[in-house]
Amino acid sequence: MPNDALIESIHRKYSAVLLDLDERGVRRWAAAEAMSLGWGGIAAVFKATGLSRSTIQNGIKELKSPEVLSPDRQRRPGGGRKSREHEQPRLKQAIERLIEPGTRGDPMSPLRWTIKSTRSLERELRRQGFQVGSTKIGELLSQMGYSLQSNRKTIEGKQHPDRNAQFEFIASRVNRYAKKAEPSISVDTKKKEVLGNLKNSGRLLRPSKRPVEVETHDFPKKELGKAIPYGVYDVQNNEALVNVGISHDTAQFAVATILLWWRKLGRKRFPKGTRLLVMADCGGSNSPRTRLWRLELQHLANTTGLVIEVCHYPPGTSKWNKIEHRLFCHITRNWQGVPLESLEIVVSLIAATKTETGLEVHAWLDEKNYPPSIKVSDAELEAVNIHRNKFHGEWNYEIRPQL
Repeated sequence: MPNDALIESIHRKYSAVLLDLDERGVRRWAAAEAMSLGWGGIAAVFKATGLSRSTIQNGIKELKSPEVLSPDRQRRPGGGRKSREHEQPRLKQAIERLIEPGTRGDPMSPLRWTIKSTRSLERELRRQGFQVGSTKIGELLSQMGYSLQSNRKTIEGKQHPDRNAQFEFIASRVNRYAKKAEPSISVDTKKKEVLGNLKNSGRLLRPSKRPVEVETHDFPKKELGKAIPYGVYDVQNNEALVNVGISHDTAQFAVATILLWWRKLGRKRFPKGTRLLVMADCGGSNSPRTRLWRLELQHLANTTGLVIEVCHYPPGTSKWNKIEHRLFCHITRNWQGVPLESLEIVVSLIAATKTETGLEVHAWLDEKNYPPSIKVSDAELEAVNIHRNKFHGEWNYEIRPQL
């Protein structure tokens, strides 16, 4: 029997080298120690380290055997405990059956996803007699091509047959205006923002464990109101103006913003401009079906002396509008995590938006009231000097100044 002093000596050596050795190194160190002690060495190392006798014996076999393990292996091929799926061949099939009713997406896709948690799957599999933990289930799901994913807006509904042709038409008009040094702008309304000390999506760098405290419920407060940002993006100059309204998102507000852009920025950038290309969505305040939109554009043409050419993106394609990915997304990123408590904060954060490509943003606060239900008579609409293009005149048209 090994004496206590010997066991204590082995234990001290083992503790000194343990953190520097991997599984194979520990096994071989224990084997070398046992072999150096001779008879009774395995028992002494076993008592001093707590390693199993079979582990020490396997280490001795490795040291005596000419077989050399590759550096990336800790055990001989086939060594170690068998995997759960090897011990239980029907485990993967059982998981597949459990999640199949809740599986989403294209079944031919290499990546599928499930809404069931790994812990709920663990409980049900154990009820069926399988021995497996939630971590192992997660690994198996990954191997089987499953993952937890959020929704993605990709379905646009029925596509118009001339959808791509309209995109190409708009691109050709933008190129033509650029060659002639005429302005082309992309316009749209950003999402309305309820003001107050409310949670704003995104995260903000703060001292550790000191988040910005906001109200529990996102109930709107009438006394604070809302912010309605309408943007005008100058395609040629990578410059934008955002007019923050407080009343209603109407065609009158939209065209007032375009006029503000022309007076503040446009005519300085294009002093010889005679035409203005406006790219807009097919819905909202700048919808081609809105009578007030056409009437207000006539007032704009009369005021500026410009021929206003309008090209609308096909229905369901608003995310292709340049203003969405060249302006609005950067504004959202700039104010993420910041409670929009007042109009001043909204305007200042919009104006502070910049990008590495040199985007410059100018922001104004518009406190005028824009009534939501202005009626346009047939006579007023008939007087609009509109000239529709032969290609989809409902989307592409000019409004010229009235003589």
